[in-house]
Amino acid sequence: MNLSRRDFLKLAGAGALGIFLNELRFERVFAAPPKQGRMTLSGINLYDAPAFNANSTHIFGKDEVVSIKSDVDGDEGNPYNKVWYQIDDGYSYSGWIQPVETNYQKSVFEIPAAGQVGEITLPVVDTKLAPYVYARKGYRLYYGSTHWVKKVVVTREEKSIWYEIYDKELEKSFYVPYYALRLIPDNELTLLSPDVPDEMKSIVVDTSTQLVTAFEGETMVFSQRCSSGAKGTKTPLGDFLTYHKGPSIHMTNQRDEVSGIYDLPGVPWCTFFTGIGNAFHGTYWHNDYGRPRSHGCVNLPSDAAKFLYRWTKPTVPADVDYIYLPGEGTRVKIISSIS
Repeated sequence: MNLSRRDFLKLAGAGALGIFLNELRFERVFAAPPKQGRMTLSGINLYDAPAFNANSTHIFGKDEVVSIKSDVDGDEGNPYNKVWYQIDDGYSYSGWIQPVETNYQKSVFEIPAAGQVGEITLPVVDTKLAPYVYARKGYRLYYGSTHWVKKVVVTREEKSIWYEIYDKELEKSFYVPYYALRLIPDNELTLLSPDVPDEMKSIVVDTSTQLVTAFEGETMVFSQRCSSGAKGTKTPLGDFLTYHKGPSIHMTNQRDEVSGIYDLPGVPWCTFFTGIGNAFHGTYWHNDYGRPRSHGCVNLPSDAAKFLYRWTKPTVPADVDYIYLPGEGTRVKIISSIS
């Protein structure tokens, strides 16, 4: 899509951006259909056609993992997503299903003294409170979530290998089997487009069309549907900077007296643009991009969030789990093109 920043803002200002993108069938220019999917909720229906009024042939439980044959157009689940996944001989709406893979990892025995970020590469894995197969379970981790690995633990009695991850929110360690977590090499954390001057990079978020777009000067280099803040917790409009960042954040509002409690360990690739926690970040608890449904953040697929994390300033060194530089960062403009 060859759309300059100037043209983008003109269309947004005229309230015509959504119409323009719909004509381009923008929602179907994302990645190829996944091979596997994880049910993010309990009670998800499998239908005999890609329509909500079709016959339900099966009900899935939360965290069930299924094989996906293809994707097809069907009923709108939200105004920007008509994609359904074909599962066996039935269909289920894509917004309920997290695209996942099953990629077992080889063990690594050397971790930098400061630690290293790693990502979960299985659909689901349970942590342990001690590095033993029969130890009590900790919290459950999901594909694409990221965690700060402190060290490798080899349990000689069981001949098992574990990564110790540290949760700063809980001030507590958990243990993950080595085969479920990929340590991120340093070259995947370097700045993207380093030759582009900082003032030439900018991000525009349109909450009306649920679209995040990045520009280098007038050239569009990234565009992705998002899920911004829902009613009552809307993403703030205005001009911001991406001045603090972290590769893995435990996001929760359990300490606040609010409704709609969430508790999300290992939220990946967090690029904050306000001091109250609004951020671009990866999302493992839904696939419903195009519908406002966050608590004020800008939800993105993990790969998209990782791009922005690497493309924006400040750059987070590989051996650092959080950086905070007020007054610095890449420009962000958040608008609503339909008032």
